[in-house]
Amino acid sequence: MSDHQEKEQPRRRQARGERRIAQLLEAAASVFCTTGYTAASTNAIAREAGVSPGTLYQFFPNKEAIAIELGDRLMHEMRETYGEALATVDPATPLEEAVETAVDRFVDFNCRRPVFFALMHGPDTPGRIAEAHDALHATLVSRIETLLSGFLPDTPAADVNRIAHVCLGIYKAGLELVLAHEGAEREAYVRELKDVLLRYLAPLAHRTLTP
Repeated sequence: MSDHQEKEQPRRRQARGERRIAQLLEAAASVFCTTGYTAASTNAIAREAGVSPGTLYQFFPNKEAIAIELGDRLMHEMRETYGEALATVDPATPLEEAVETAVDRFVDFNCRRPVFFALMHGPDTPGRIAEAHDALHATLVSRIETLLSGFLPDTPAADVNRIAHVCLGIYKAGLELVLAHEGAEREAYVRELKDVLLRYLAPLAHRTLTP
């Protein structure tokens, strides 16, 4: 066997392993969304993936390990998505447009990845996911503060921080309703969520900008 062939074999094995891991994570996402994290089992995940439990255990020792790996990948994707969603806006951008854009991007991510909500809001979220969620929460609050600062230029930092926390809390509560519906009804709930945020923020921005 040539040196080239010897190098190619580990690479092919690694690629097959990555494909199998992706297959198992996709199956886990489906099971977690259907049954919730608590009721999910490794046997159900293996069955959804079309593999034996033994094959699953070659890659993951237990359900928590699967959830943590899935959560890590979602966190990475979410940071990229939310970073874009909460990019600094032009000072001339109307508040309504800024809220519309941010909410649309947040909701789009969560609708494409409903397992994220299932993992983040479960009663027994695995430890590392809970820690990562806390870190992401802090990051999101910071980005919302940056977004709001252009509309609340003279508001004390502590107040902006509090307002950012309230905005994120409103969004999370609204998201649960959004994900519980589909089609036109889901769109209607998204509209309501935007209206709630705008009605909360508009008087604050007006009060700040009025001499």
